[in-house]
Amino acid sequence: MDTITILLIVILLLGAFQGIIFGILLLRSTQKNRLANQLLAGLLFLLSYRLLVQSMRLLGLGYYDTWYYFMLDLSWANGPLLYFYVKALIRPEFGFRQKDGLHFIPVFIQIGFSIFVRLQNLYWDGTRESLSWAGYWGYVVWMNYSTIYMVASILIIIYARKALSLLQVEIKGIQIQDERIQWVRKIVRSFLVYFLIVLAILIADLLIYNVSSGNSYFYFTRFYYYPFFIGISVLTYWVGIEGFKRKDEEGIQKQQVLSDTKQQQLEHLAERLNTLMQKEQLYKNPTLSINELAEQVGVKGYLLSLCLKQIFQQKFSDYINELRVAEVQRLLKDPKKAHYTLLSLAMEAGFNSKSSFNRAVKKHLGILPSAMKN
Repeated sequence: MDTITILLIVILLLGAFQGIIFGILLLRSTQKNRLANQLLAGLLFLLSYRLLVQSMRLLGLGYYDTWYYFMLDLSWANGPLLYFYVKALIRPEFGFRQKDGLHFIPVFIQIGFSIFVRLQNLYWDGTRESLSWAGYWGYVVWMNYSTIYMVASILIIIYARKALSLLQVEIKGIQIQDERIQWVRKIVRSFLVYFLIVLAILIADLLIYNVSSGNSYFYFTRFYYYPFFIGISVLTYWVGIEGFKRKDEEGIQKQQVLSDTKQQQLEHLAERLNTLMQKEQLYKNPTLSINELAEQVGVKGYLLSLCLKQIFQQKFSDYINELRVAEVQRLLKDPKKAHYTLLSLAMEAGFNSKSSFNRAVKKHLGILPSAMKN
């Protein structure tokens, strides 16, 4: 094994292990942006998986042996994962629906084709006649050409453009955190530009080398093949670091640009709400709903929801639970409550279950409930 190959293996493995480590850390993040972190972790895992596959091939694994059949390329999922990551960041209410699964249909098509094509190795005896028409041409198109990489690149380009369009629509007419939106744009544009270059090279390779020369073998022979994976390694390394640094940040906060009159109305409503909460301690009602609270304040539910979103930058449940957590902290300082258990104090503060209390403490204080007494 020459020095260049060893260096290449090191670069690919560094990118792969970086992606895996940060992917695991993102999955363990349970406070803020949970879905976005999970989607980014999925993207990092798939990129890392592809780098590991190439590293094993460089080490002599994966050539028509047992490893080969476990190396199904899942790169067609990268585009949708990138798009849904952006969507989860800018739409905190986003959750997967059944129709969202349609975006991953190409992945299952690709897996099905890959299994069919690779099974042809069981029948091939070195002659074209040993394979069926579909088996032969499927193998040629799928394995001897860069079909998998071309389609994967096209999907990433399509979904990167969709993500950029989504960003453009979402930020139109609203104020938004410049640093966060610039970082997300930078990620998406990096994927878009990189895979536009990759696609252009793949098409040039197909037209110039394959068609004109009659040489159909794409794998392992072109000068750009492993530099392509070095680029993937750099992307994985960079996205992993940046994603981890921002894993506990709030999703991209957006605020509608309101008229001065509307803004003042919401600010006055916020003052009334805070005063009411301090005096009446309505948050102690474990079944309190936003409509009930709006009725107590004397406004419509939609107006109270807008106030929470614009002034407090919180959802109703987060606003109420933050007050309940603060109440538990206050009760812990009361000598008369010293003999009470933490759970009983949580119930007194308005929580209706141990699990909801635990989640609220982790989200608002960033600690385990057991640490509150210290």
